[in-house]
Amino acid sequence: MASASYPTIFRLSSDNFIPRPSPLGARLRRCHVTFCSLKEKKDGQGEPDEQRTTKTVFVAGATGNTGKRIVTQLLSKGLNVRAGVRDVDSAKNNFPTDTNIQFVKADVTEGAAKLSEAIGDAKAVICATGFRPSLDFLAPWKVDNFGTMNLVDACRSIGVNKLILISSILVNGAAIGQLFNPAYIVLNVFGLTLVAKLQAEQYIRKSGIDFTIVRPGGLRNDPPSGNIVMQAEDTLFEGSISRDQVAEVAIEALLYPEASYKVVEIVSRENAPKKSLQELFASIK
Repeated sequence: MASASYPTIFRLSSDNFIPRPSPLGARLRRCHVTFCSLKEKKDGQGEPDEQRTTKTVFVAGATGNTGKRIVTQLLSKGLNVRAGVRDVDSAKNNFPTDTNIQFVKADVTEGAAKLSEAIGDAKAVICATGFRPSLDFLAPWKVDNFGTMNLVDACRSIGVNKLILISSILVNGAAIGQLFNPAYIVLNVFGLTLVAKLQAEQYIRKSGIDFTIVRPGGLRNDPPSGNIVMQAEDTLFEGSISRDQVAEVAIEALLYPEASYKVVEIVSRENAPKKSLQELFASIK
């Protein structure tokens, strides 16, 4: 299930209405040592070692426009992928043959027990699901709300270390005075999509799992242009970003403890200075 492309006009306030947990340092480091060893640079900062461990990442929504890019980039980094898809046979035609990918049937609307089986031995999960616009006004709640919560419950039941959720900016629009923002109105036409996403975010934040919630601006299918801008939740006013860059942010969130227990909003801008994703994650407090 692919995340829908959103309009690129956004307006948000800088107020922060949702409390962020304050996890212990040990929890901050729990997942990242599983996926990469860090070597010290001369300037004292850590960076991912070139020889990453071949651990497994489960991707929900692996055949969606963003999910496909996530899978492709994970494979390019030498990681094993369990690609969660609704139709295994059809999904195999979307990717080149690769021994590091395993396709598994996974529908987030079918409950936590089946999802636990699909996740298998993966210690990290990236959720890139999204409802398909239709006349079913409950679709956003089935997928973006209850479906995401099913995935969270599955992760908790089998001890997943890290969960990355691809969400959207403006999800908290109602709380920050953006009820009449045109983009907020448009994005909520199909069954209050953003409200469904926000409640799922809140469920993740209370789950105890090490998480990173990535809220992109308007999603573009074209190659990246400009550099990534990352800001704290409810602070980006407008912008769009290539799905390739969204995939990059989601994957790098697995590698750096600076990304733990954070909600980040991202767009790309031509005039933005180029910064490493480790720097960008560290800048979010």
